[in-house]
Amino acid sequence: MNFRFLIFLLLPILATAQEKPPAKLIHVIVALCDNESQGIMPVNARIGNGDDLHNNLYWGCSDGFGRFFKNSKEWELTKTETADVPDAEVLQRLTFVHNKTGAMLLAEAWRGREIRKATEHLFHLLESDGGPDLVAYIGHNGLMDFVLDSRNSVKPDETRNKKSAIVLCCKSDAFFSARLKRAEVEPVLMTDQLMYPGSFLLKAALEGWLRKEKPDEIRERAARAYATNQKISTKAARGIFTKIE
Repeated sequence: MNFRFLIFLLLPILATAQEKPPAKLIHVIVALCDNESQGIMPVNARIGNGDDLHNNLYWGCSDGFGRFFKNSKEWELTKTETADVPDAEVLQRLTFVHNKTGAMLLAEAWRGREIRKATEHLFHLLESDGGPDLVAYIGHNGLMDFVLDSRNSVKPDETRNKKSAIVLCCKSDAFFSARLKRAEVEPVLMTDQLMYPGSFLLKAALEGWLRKEKPDEIRERAARAYATNQKISTKAARGIFTKIE
């Protein structure tokens, strides 16, 4: 075969490869459940110890992020970093790669009593230029207990890369949306009611987001997942999640 003709045939393929968008970056912040420092209805002491990574409701239990995502067929664990100092704010970091899309996910387990700093870090990631495409939060709604200083939060900037957010805690839309809107962050999944932020919800929402589904489709994914886990109707579960226009 003529060499020049072969190059001509390969050009469209090479161009497509070069134009392939970079893999999505996702950052997940998990504030460990803590009976002592958070304004929550106390849970069993074993799963409500914000210093106990491996047994915590939001990390080590069956629906906790660390355990649930490690057992997922869609996500492959590539790196584990565990804190080696006694009073570390972040007890563990896990890195995953999505098997189908190559999306990279970094998850942090924040010590329960550091929930304020975890929430501040959430907004810092969302309001900073660069970094992850989507930031997710799992845990208690700390904004029910404290008020963050938002005077230095960013103003809309057309040159700053736009980000998305998933906030899985009780009534997140009422407490988080105003600041997200001010920073022009796109909400992917928010909540209107008291709820249980199991990591199965994050997994369901991310599958939809990576497929570029519409907010209603992602909400429906979350509703089905929540209904299955909590053994309630999909209609009842749907009402927990904000209808994003």
